[in-house]
Amino acid sequence: MTRVQARRNAAWFLILLMFAVAVRWRDFGNPAIHVDEQYYLLVGDRMLHGALPYLDIWDRKPVGLFLLFAGMRLLPGDGVLAYQLVATLCAASTGLIVALGARRLGARPLGALLAACAYVLWLSFLSGRGGQTPVYYNLLMAAGGYLALCLPERARRREIGAIIVSGAVACLLAGLAIQIKYTPLVEGAFFGLVHLWYLHRAGARVALTVGAAILWGALGIAPTLAAILYFEALGPAAFDTFWFSNFASIALRRGYPASKIAARLAGTTAQLSPFILAAILARRFSDRGEALAVCLAWLAAALIAFAMIGAFFDHYALPLLAPLAMIAGLALGASRLAQGFMAVAALALAAFHLSTERDYRAGIYAAAREIEAHSRAGCPYVFAGDSALYVLAHACVPTRYAFPSTLAYAAEQGATGTDEAAEVRRIIAGRPPVIVTLDAPLSPWNEDSKAVIDAALRRDYALALSQPREDERLLVYVRRGLPARR
Repeated sequence: MTRVQARRNAAWFLILLMFAVAVRWRDFGNPAIHVDEQYYLLVGDRMLHGALPYLDIWDRKPVGLFLLFAGMRLLPGDGVLAYQLVATLCAASTGLIVALGARRLGARPLGALLAACAYVLWLSFLSGRGGQTPVYYNLLMAAGGYLALCLPERARRREIGAIIVSGAVACLLAGLAIQIKYTPLVEGAFFGLVHLWYLHRAGARVALTVGAAILWGALGIAPTLAAILYFEALGPAAFDTFWFSNFASIALRRGYPASKIAARLAGTTAQLSPFILAAILARRFSDRGEALAVCLAWLAAALIAFAMIGAFFDHYALPLLAPLAMIAGLALGASRLAQGFMAVAALALAAFHLSTERDYRAGIYAAAREIEAHSRAGCPYVFAGDSALYVLAHACVPTRYAFPSTLAYAAEQGATGTDEAAEVRRIIAGRPPVIVTLDAPLSPWNEDSKAVIDAALRRDYALALSQPREDERLLVYVRRGLPARR
């Protein structure tokens, strides 16, 4: 890298960081962006108090994700702003790699920078404006993808050693990403295979190629193997719980109606349409067809990962953005059509999201104050709503199944390894001082669990607070007989 390139890259990073801050500024400190990241923060917080994922607080995500959030929870504050600032830094850093990848494909500097800005902006459009997992691990996968784009040139130069090192780094990065979410496994496998192909093209001997494959595979699996060995060392019961949580329980979840899946796919495809158009136009602006083919193959691997789970939430498409944006950079630097469509789409989507994504932080903090006022009487129970309330209220958690949908919604019924309604009855038997729920579900209720809650609320609780939450209302009930909050 020349000094001029280093200065340009530093300038691009500063531009992208300022742009990312501008895009994400309105949500800084907002604990109610998305239910997922609230729970990741809660698990990270509990880990710092000695809790073990799966055994003491249950979820399906890899333990590396919770270690990441535990680390961010060590930063000053309640953890909310901390994870959002780290996410912003990751978004800007990934944007820089997108720009470098677009340049590697032959994009003009303007197209590369526009592609990077589009990456940062579209994160927010696809529910990545806070701390969804791809906001963090896209940085690792984009770096691995960039290394893959360098392979055609390295193979032509017969740089066998450089390809071996590149493969080791790419597979290790993918292995770390897999410990944030398991779906990058597909892209990681692609990184390994494409490195093997170009190692062969560079003229490596068979024995060296086999040795490199073993090394890369070991590096890719090492983080997950470390997690497996850790829980195995805790004993058979702990390992069985870990294995069920991470690998078996997902197959027991109920599917979503075809109409809902179709609507999600249509919405996601529409939002990605500017990238799709730019990608279609890209070939005519590229003189590096082999690198472009590698990027398209990477995109195909990311599409397979997107389709694997089958739920098709919009944020599941976030890993598609890095390869799509790199490819789009070719057209964004040379095509007025691509530039215009991207600009119009950005303005339209920004207007839509700004008008529909309301800020509920005031209601969440009001609920947290109500909970904290009664914290000496025992652990509150968030049956449905925001798990961030436990963190914000500095409250204990009455169940290892603290993610509200786990016990409250029908999609999880029979998929958690416990009798959900029986667990709710156990919690209610502990007489929580506060119960939080919603007046209408975000997904169909688990009727057995809901019946337990309804009976308890009618018998022993009085409504203390009602706050808007999306199209529903967040309801905070306080056990009768407790003193009113001052």
